[in-house]
Amino acid sequence: MKRQYAVIGMGRFGSSVAATLYKEGNEVLAIDKNSETINDHKDTVSYAVIGDSTEIETMKEVGIRNFDTVIVAIGDDIQASILTVLLLKELDVKHVIAKALSKNHGQVLAKIGADKVIFPEKDMGERVAHHLMAAPNVLNFIELSEQYSIEEIHVPRSMTGKNLRELDLRARFNVTVVAIKEKSKINISPDPEENLESDDILLVIGENKDLENFTNLI
Repeated sequence: MKRQYAVIGMGRFGSSVAATLYKEGNEVLAIDKNSETINDHKDTVSYAVIGDSTEIETMKEVGIRNFDTVIVAIGDDIQASILTVLLLKELDVKHVIAKALSKNHGQVLAKIGADKVIFPEKDMGERVAHHLMAAPNVLNFIELSEQYSIEEIHVPRSMTGKNLRELDLRARFNVTVVAIKEKSKINISPDPEENLESDDILLVIGENKDLENFTNLI
């Protein structure tokens, strides 16, 4: 379903988020104080506006409260980031996601009403470290919490030609296959009797310790 997003701050992180949302068919408004920045990204979003997100009249003019989600991706101006989140909550924006530059910044954003605080640099660092330490078959991972994750795992040679019922991964490793990527499609809740192919990718969910044990043994 098409949704409406506004991204405030079109630096590397903000522009990447905005472009991805737009490519997926959503309506995306980009806001930045820098005219050159807005001009650079005007073709990668639905609308691109030059404006100061800390000014209430600017936010009202763009109809900010009508957007499903507003992402505050302001780069290195902590004060502007905080003031923007305060203003958005004052205007009753439904869902505000804010980028934090530090732990203290994140705590402030949460206390003033940000619905979700993200740490792009920290998350990317953890993702890279996890990938470096992972088994060769692990292609990617998504951390759901401190305890649980989802991993993308290329089907190893030892599992090729076997089916999920035969492998019985839940009983053996306490992990669950929630989907299988098969070439150009994703098979949600896969048939346990269907044999795995060598180019299939498993999406496996479980506790981190169980996932590590599983990927080290397959």
